[in-house]
Amino acid sequence: MAAKSTDVRPVVRLRSTAGTGYTYVTRKNRRNDPDRLVLRKYDPIVRRHVAFKEDR
Repeated sequence: MAAKSTDVRPVVRLRSTAGTGYTYVTRKNRRNDPDRLVLRKYDPIVRRHVAFKEDR
C-alpha cells in the first residue's frame, strides 16, 4: 500500500526549532489540521522541550 499525496493521514516529519536537526516522524489528519503542525516536544540534544515544526 503506497501513500498518496492526497492521503487523509500523511506521514509528516517534525523538525526541532532549536537548530539541532533532531526530528520526530508522526501522522496527521489533513482534514483537522490543514496548515503546518507545531508541537512542543522533547529534544534530547539540548535536553529540553522545544517547538517542533512540520517539515515537508
